[in-house]
Amino acid sequence: MSEVYAARRARLRESYGAHRGAAALVSGPANVRYLAGGAPPGAVLLLAPGEDVLLCPPAPVDEAAAGRVGEDLRVVVPGEPGDPAVAAALLLADAGRSGGAGTLAVEEGHLTVSRHRALAAAVPELRLTDLAGAVEQLRVVKDEEEISRLRIAAEIADQALGELLESILVGRTERHLALELERRLVDHGADGPAFPTSVATGPHSGRPAHRPSDRRVEEGDFLTVGLGAEYRGYRCSITRTFVIGTSPADWQIELYELVFVAQRAGREALLPGAGCRDVDRTVRGRLAAAGHAEALDPCTGHGVGLEIVEEPQLAPASMGKLDACVPVTVGPGVHLPGRGGVRIDDTLVVRPEADGGPELLTITTKELLAL
Repeated sequence: MSEVYAARRARLRESYGAHRGAAALVSGPANVRYLAGGAPPGAVLLLAPGEDVLLCPPAPVDEAAAGRVGEDLRVVVPGEPGDPAVAAALLLADAGRSGGAGTLAVEEGHLTVSRHRALAAAVPELRLTDLAGAVEQLRVVKDEEEISRLRIAAEIADQALGELLESILVGRTERHLALELERRLVDHGADGPAFPTSVATGPHSGRPAHRPSDRRVEEGDFLTVGLGAEYRGYRCSITRTFVIGTSPADWQIELYELVFVAQRAGREALLPGAGCRDVDRTVRGRLAAAGHAEALDPCTGHGVGLEIVEEPQLAPASMGKLDACVPVTVGPGVHLPGRGGVRIDDTLVVRPEADGGPELLTITTKELLAL
């Protein structure tokens, strides 16, 4: 895999003008992992003329969680209490005295003000510029190895959710169910949950990212479960809504069908060249036409990968278009205050129609199950 990471770093160099002698300092953990293969906590990656260096704090590293660093990278551990970012700037300055770079492109969005000041103070001769999301843009389109990891993460999430549905749910608290799901994710091989697991019952159901409470599952409830697995750094998302009991109410059936149809339309719209805001409009329009415009989320879906929320955004103001091999979520929901609601979310990969269209990674049934 070292050649994969080296190729990614080469593409990044092209994007920020390394041919003019500039260097880059990557400090966002997901970006470091994407370019280096591993990201020990606090590590930064220096792309200098002729050499790439990973600078890590002197701390033990769990390789399974941090990833395995590419063999072609030089790894440097600054002495205490050195900041790896400052050490990288000093390393670049030393190289500059023999004809190296005088410009350092940094990820301003990932640097604190104090760290930015420390860089400028340590090496005042370096001109600091902004990478401006260059690494995040490279990460949008995934290669097949990345998609394979997402596919496994989705399989793990499906397994954990499926097992939960086979257990007795009535009387158990949202918090208890969420903890059980996260344990099952790890039992099936996940690094951990991709994000805090959400379990919402009754009047809480359908809320986005609901924080589990001590409310107990009751007969007649809607039950919304949102979870995701992280596998070798890559994260997926799935949300399903169920009914507790044998006889869903008419309003529950009607609301579920509405969200299901809107979500299906969004999934089917995920083709290369489709506008991100057009996919959002496809989903949002159906729900708004049914009178739920004020209750809709600002975003219908988003990219996933090394982070659970990445570009692109499926939102009304998004200007970009989808490319092939871009994994995204489609997860509309409607919440009726005091009653509850429905949310259905899947992780898919954009594929051309010639390849079968969008690839669904999370395959747990979307039928309205009565549990």
